[in-house]
Amino acid sequence: MRKVTYSMGVSLDGYVIGPDGEFAWTAPSEEVFRFSTEEVGGVGTHLLGRRLYESMLVWETTEEVPGLGFSTAEFAHRWRRIPKVVFSTTLTEVEGNARLLSGGLVEEVERLRAEPGEGDIAIGGADLAAQVITAGLVDEYRIRYYPVLVGGGTPYVPQDAVRRNVELVESRTFGSGVVFLHYRTVREG
Repeated sequence: MRKVTYSMGVSLDGYVIGPDGEFAWTAPSEEVFRFSTEEVGGVGTHLLGRRLYESMLVWETTEEVPGLGFSTAEFAHRWRRIPKVVFSTTLTEVEGNARLLSGGLVEEVERLRAEPGEGDIAIGGADLAAQVITAGLVDEYRIRYYPVLVGGGTPYVPQDAVRRNVELVESRTFGSGVVFLHYRTVREG
């Protein structure tokens, strides 16, 4: 069965988006960007909400810009190859290697988990992830804590999340002060 992963940049106080709607503080250093590029290489399907899909559209054509460094071109290449499912009730079409759904997130995750295939099923965006967390379907949490306090906004984990035990799989500290924590959900049985 394929793993469902949730990976995001997070402020030290637990938010993926600040109270002003901004997340520019998650701009990665070259070291963190290379790490994220490697992580994307392990994704078999990426599920996104509308806002994250729209902010990631730049990667659909980035590789075509002359003079890009290896990391940027490699990330764009890996991102474009990933099949994406965009969940939105306001979009009427999507671009690139994506298909559009207006509902049925939990059912789609369960269907993808049961299918044979390689690579993780990655969840992108806190609102979408909140639904999958509430349904108990996230297998791994991959958190990049940035050394900043934003004082509010959209939390990484929904405030009404049901208690789940997790175990630490990996930790890493980057030169920029970003700390990566990788947890696995402990399942009964």
